Amino acid sequence: MTKTPIILDCDPGHDDALALMMVIASPEFDLRAVTTSAGNQTPDKTFDNACRLLTLMERTDIPVASGNKKPLLQELMIADAVHGDTGVDGTVLPKSEIPATNLTAIELIAETLSKSAEKVTMVVTGPMTNMALFLAVYPELKSKIEKIVFMGGSTDVGNVKPGSEFNIAVDPESAKMVLNDSIPLVMAGLNLTHQAQILDAEIEEIGKINNKVAQSAYGLLKFYGIYYGQEKWGFQGIPLHDPCTIAWMLQPELFTSGHYHVDVEVNGDLTRGETIVDKFDLLGLEKNTEVLLSIDRTKFVELLISKLKKFDELVG
Repeated sequence: MTKTPIILDCDPGHDDALALMMVIASPEFDLRAVTTSAGNQTPDKTFDNACRLLTLMERTDIPVASGNKKPLLQELMIADAVHGDTGVDGTVLPKSEIPATNLTAIELIAETLSKSAEKVTMVVTGPMTNMALFLAVYPELKSKIEKIVFMGGSTDVGNVKPGSEFNIAVDPESAKMVLNDSIPLVMAGLNLTHQAQILDAEIEEIGKINNKVAQSAYGLLKFYGIYYGQEKWGFQGIPLHDPCTIAWMLQPELFTSGHYHVDVEVNGDLTRGETIVDKFDLLGLEKNTEVLLSIDRTKFVELLISKLKKFDELVG
């Protein structure tokens, strides 16, 4: 089997944790490194969560590095109302056994890409601060990136402002830099991820899987559902944002998509952080992004559950 080399840049985060679990359970991937950004929680917590999740999954061989402590221009906004005080409330993770590194996130990305004989796919499930800084500091390595698959933005509604999604709103300038850097892009925005809901009965199915990773996922989902169970959202289940990136890479046939020009609004009190998706080609600009539009929800959840069952064989 030819494995797809990837680097995961994330901010765990419940849905980041589930995305990481899917990666580790998939022999289709060669996970070269994990880098963390400040987003769902503070930078120290997201880094610690990534290390402890990899320790839980017995993959302490994967290098992890922490990125910038705040967005490029604005102060850090975190989602503690969603993810709790630790960023992964609902489960108790083991103490990290990941070897310490002196490398920053962008240095680890640069080292990993430099060593790679083939192009590497970047999967970004948090704010794009690390990605923007990497492209600014190491432009000569841009050619080593196959594509950037990211969770962020939306073609319609937002979850921070009416049209602004959290990952982009945390650091709009970084997102704008990345989207305008001529690298192939795949966007899983709220318009798509709000369709990717896991229902209560499916969560209970996960609860019956008798391995420590699935049990951790079950606890994460039970806590995550508290926020998304609020009446204002109108959801039947819990939208699993970040795992959509991994599901698309594994089974793109579960999705429909379109190619559009996408950019980020960095001005405006009501629109800062909004992704502008030019569906009707009104601007006449390059179609720089494959935007995911719909998902087969049932098969998506089946894929997630099948990956969590894999840990019966992968962990002691």
